[in-house]
Amino acid sequence: MTMQILLVNDDGIHAPGLWAMQRELLQMGEVEVVAPFHEQSGVGHSVTYRSPLQVDESISHGKRRGWAVHGSPADCVKLGIMELCPRRPELIVSGINSGSNFGINVLYSGTIAAAIEGAFFGITSVAISLSMDSPADYEKAARRSVSIISRLLKENREPGLLWSINFPRSDTTIKGVRFASMCTNRYTEAIERRIDPRGKPYFWSSLNPLESDGTDEGSDIHALARGYITVTPLKFDLTDKDVLEMQRQEVWECE
Repeated sequence: MTMQILLVNDDGIHAPGLWAMQRELLQMGEVEVVAPFHEQSGVGHSVTYRSPLQVDESISHGKRRGWAVHGSPADCVKLGIMELCPRRPELIVSGINSGSNFGINVLYSGTIAAAIEGAFFGITSVAISLSMDSPADYEKAARRSVSIISRLLKENREPGLLWSINFPRSDTTIKGVRFASMCTNRYTEAIERRIDPRGKPYFWSSLNPLESDGTDEGSDIHALARGYITVTPLKFDLTDKDVLEMQRQEVWECE
């Protein structure tokens, strides 16, 4: 039996990166596409539970391409696993995202959140992101992604692993693949204040990217800036185990 793959994203059902990835993943198995109806970038790990989740079939040239969900990327994964895939997926792929997901940006990313949701279910999950500083070649990134994913699955057979793959911008000469840590240096926050035509203020919030020279060697940002595809193994357990063990040495009384 061929592998069942669930493909999701946060850029929406019509995103070109999604369909480039779908075409290449067909080499690996059967692909079920479940993606947000609208773009959901930056929604993090939000889920819908106070309202119904509507699902529409996505049709192109008279054929069903997948499912469009009126919800978040994490919603798409839940529905894909529990309702929409013909059988339980063995692999979940999120992407290709239009824009990098490196450093602490993974905490905001809907693309990463979808992969985390898959790992919650004990299914190996991979998030794929492509820098958008130049015209995007999604097809090339998709081909390279399948090669990397195939090797990751071959060399890491434990189910439920969580991976983030980042590609430099498409006009970069790729030097190779580097396994890299998630850079934890803080971005520079930026909020721009503007005035609308009626004289009322409004604001654009953004993040100024870190300079690679200000990051640790071995981090994802450092390697991407030098022309490497980065692969980062992630965990969703946020426990600070060092502090936990230290505090367990103390005896606290409740007064």
